Amino acid sequence: MSSQPFTAPLLTLLVTALTLLGSQQAQAHAHLKTQYPAANATMTAAPQALTLTFSEGIEPGFSGLTLTGPGNAVIPTGAIKVDPANPKQIIVPIKKPLAAGEYQVQWHVVSVDSHKTQGNYHFSVK
Repeated sequence: MSSQPFTAPLLTLLVTALTLLGSQQAQAHAHLKTQYPAANATMTAAPQALTLTFSEGIEPGFSGLTLTGPGNAVIPTGAIKVDPANPKQIIVPIKKPLAAGEYQVQWHVVSVDSHKTQGNYHFSVK
């Protein structure tokens, strides 16, 4: 009896398993789940901090955020801190009260598994 007929199904099973494993790793990046202020929100009171929650834990030392306001002015922010109760959430204090206007948040993070992601969103203050 030859083992030749079992080679193709075994190879197919192996390729399928490796493909599924690879696709799970590709999804292992930290994706932004929620943010405060929310994307496209209009705030009646200026926030004192930005809070971003991701799909996995964040390495604050390798992550950053830039807040720009009216006229593309860079707004000073404090250091990124991970919420001690939630390693997937970062909190960034805003150093000065925000005036009325449109604001853009540009962020980049490195997750605990060393994958880097980035993005941006807008909000406004009345």
